[in-house]
Formats: sequence, C-alpha cells, structure tokens
Amino acid sequence: MTVLAHRLDRTIVIHATPQTVFRFFTDSTRWAAWWGKGSTIDPREGGAVRIRHPDGTEVAGTVLGLDVPKQLIFTYGFVSGTPIAVGSSRVTINLEKHDAGTRLSLIHEFADTPVRDEHVQGWRYQLALFSNLVSDEVTADAGTQVDGWFSAWAEPDDEARLRALTAIADSAVAFRDRFGHTEGIADLMPQISAAQRFMPGIRLQRRGAIRQCQGTALADWVAVTADGQERGSGTNVFTFDSAGRITSVTGFWAPQPAGGRA
Repeated sequence: MTVLAHRLDRTIVIHATPQTVFRFFTDSTRWAAWWGKGSTIDPREGGAVRIRHPDGTEVAGTVLGLDVPKQLIFTYGFVSGTPIAVGSSRVTINLEKHDAGTRLSLIHEFADTPVRDEHVQGWRYQLALFSNLVSDEVTADAGTQVDGWFSAWAEPDDEARLRALTAIADSAVAFRDRFGHTEGIADLMPQISAAQRFMPGIRLQRRGAIRQCQGTALADWVAVTADGQERGSGTNVFTFDSAGRITSVTGFWAPQPAGGRA
C-alpha cells in the first residue's frame, strides 16, 4: 500500500453498547442500512467489503483486522479508481465503552491531503446516519416505553405503578416540568400520587407518532378526563440509555386558555 501520511479523525458517542454497535460491522443487512442497498461485508480478515452509495457510486475494500467488539480495519477505494484507487486508503474504527454507551473513533488514512479533505463532510454525514440507525434499533420500542410512562401517571395502585416504572425506566430517572423536579423513581412516585390528588381522573395519552433522534424522543400528548374531555396538551422530551430504558423526561405544557392548568 502507498504511504498513508495524511489522516482524517472523527469521534462520536452513540447511545448503544459496543456489542450492539459492532453488529453493524458484521451483518450485511445492517451494513447496507448504513451505506446503501447492495452493500455487503464479509466479517473476517481478508473478507471483502462492498459499499454501494445511493447514487450508484461503488467502493471496494478488504478487511484487514477484526476484533469484536473493539475494532474494525479495512481498505477503502473507489471501483472507478477516482479519487482513490481500490486498496489505496485505510479506515480504522475503534469502539470503547462510554457512560452514554459507546465512543466511536474513526481514522481514515490517505496518501494525499486534498483527497482527505474531500472526505471530511462525507464522514460527518455518514457517522451521523450510522449513529441514528444504531440508536433507532436500541429504541425500537420507544413508543411502547412512552405509552407505559403516560399510563403510569394514571395508575392508582402504588405497587402496580412501581412495577410499571421499573420496567421502562432507569432507577435514577429524572423528571422535569413546570410542576415537578424529581430524581429517581423513589422521588417520582409521590409526585405522581400528588398529581392524581390535585388532578383527579386526568389521563395522559400520546397523540401521534413519536419523533426520535440518537437516543432522544419527542412525544406529543393530551390530558383528558374520564369522559374524554381534553383539559390540556403538550410535549415530552424523553432520553434513553444504551439499553433503551428511559433516563430522563422533560415535560412542556402547551399554552392554556384563561384559568390555567386543569
């Protein structure tokens, strides 16, 4: 291989475990979801790497190193030979544990500075896409988790409510809105009891699909009475850990008509 004296470095944090992240390097279906339909990888030293971008551009390479779930090294070059010939650059991806999940560090080594600079924005985009794909897999049940959160606020039985919250949220889950500021499920439980006391019969229901990005989800909701009358609405911001459990919730009430909150 040509001397690769110039390198591009990029580091991101992904809300998933290293084992989950690494699956996208060893499974061709996930690899293609990251790069484009028709992309494949043979996850072994000497295995073929094929990347087919959505615009039809094709990249080929060879796996040089594979250390599950820590490192992937492969050559990277364009089938057309331009701007990089096949085998003429090298990509190293390292994974390490991080408090939020996984720190991914990418090094792409090149023979020429101009070619390296051409790839800076490409990797910025590609890794953002990758991070979202991994996070979306981790939080595939986010809608169910969100619905469980709203249901827990209407559960009158303490033991049942505790079981419901424990099933979907981290024990240290933080909750914030205009009327609450709690740390942990133990602190949240009496907050919910107080809400039931001062707003009897009110239930929170999700309105529409959630919107999520890299471990954070937005969920619109409506507060309704037992007979179905709407008494308020708003949006909650949920964050999730690397196992897909809720770690924090911030609630925003929509502006209310005169008379204030129900």
